Amino acid sequence: MFDIKDLFSGGKQLAGLDIGSSCIKLAEIQDSPQGRILSLFSQAPLAKGVIVDGSVVKPEVLTATIKELFQQSGCKRKKIVTSLSGHAVIAKKATFAQMDEEELRALIHDEAGKYLPFDDMSTVDYDFQILGENPYNPSQMEVLIVAAKKEIIEGYTDAIQAAGLIPVIMDVDSFALETMYEENYEIDESDMVVLINIGASITNLNAVKGGVSIFTRDFTIGGNSITEALAANLSVSFEEAENFKINGMGDDEQARKSFRDGLIAYADPICSEIERSIDYFRSTFGAETINKILLSGGGGMIPDLVAELGRRLGIETEIINPFKKVQLDKKALAPVSAESIGPIAAVGVGLALRKIGDK
Repeated sequence: MFDIKDLFSGGKQLAGLDIGSSCIKLAEIQDSPQGRILSLFSQAPLAKGVIVDGSVVKPEVLTATIKELFQQSGCKRKKIVTSLSGHAVIAKKATFAQMDEEELRALIHDEAGKYLPFDDMSTVDYDFQILGENPYNPSQMEVLIVAAKKEIIEGYTDAIQAAGLIPVIMDVDSFALETMYEENYEIDESDMVVLINIGASITNLNAVKGGVSIFTRDFTIGGNSITEALAANLSVSFEEAENFKINGMGDDEQARKSFRDGLIAYADPICSEIERSIDYFRSTFGAETINKILLSGGGGMIPDLVAELGRRLGIETEIINPFKKVQLDKKALAPVSAESIGPIAAVGVGLALRKIGDK
């Protein structure tokens, strides 16, 4: 039986399945003497309304899309790592007296209601990870507790199983991004980096210090909000506006540049919410110096968004690169390039890096 207790467990031959609200991505990583290699990456659009607020609303459509994706990609792996995000999952950091893992599990089981905002804990699956000693009190330790409603987890796992696959790990988008970051970047103990993934309907933030997550937040604004604003302003369909957002508008380069220059105004709600999240993080955790913002997701590819966020936050901002150390199998993935898939592949790469039994 599948359980979110596998959240922090992670074997060989797993495929990462990143299920977003507008697209699903499939990634496969091979270990080789030369290092880790992305041997497969494929994606398929997901109809609007299949995933709403992080929950599966139309499981039969999701199952059909997963089947189609596996068929077109040629992926033979059956064991799947996938993830939750947004309101579907709660991640909370708590402080406990020093104790072993078994004692902590029993304590959280008995007192979970103190730490998690659920009235009936029998409807919830949860897991935890001990992060380490409390920096201000060595007799205490920091613990990350992650929980989700069983019905939400089952919505994903049932759809995946119906596609003939085996879901073995349920991760969280923010932590999958962290896994990818740790695999690819040199991490100094004092480094503070904020990983931001702008999806179609959800944006995930994860502040990571020295390779340890210390703050996460998800909010339900994403790239679709820009498309909807464009559609309303231009009096075109959502699909037409999405095409303009990706490919630009106008017949000549000057017209396309003018459109790109104006496009950033439609991203203001996302930028403002990111600003508020960073301000809240700074006020809650003190005057932490953020060294860098690393941006991913389809929304992160909007022209000039990197520069706009860097200007507004006063922090060096760049597009994340999941292929700094993970190599691309250029023969298998041709004509795909690292630059063209990097931002949208980031979560999927993090999922595909998971192994059963890791921490």
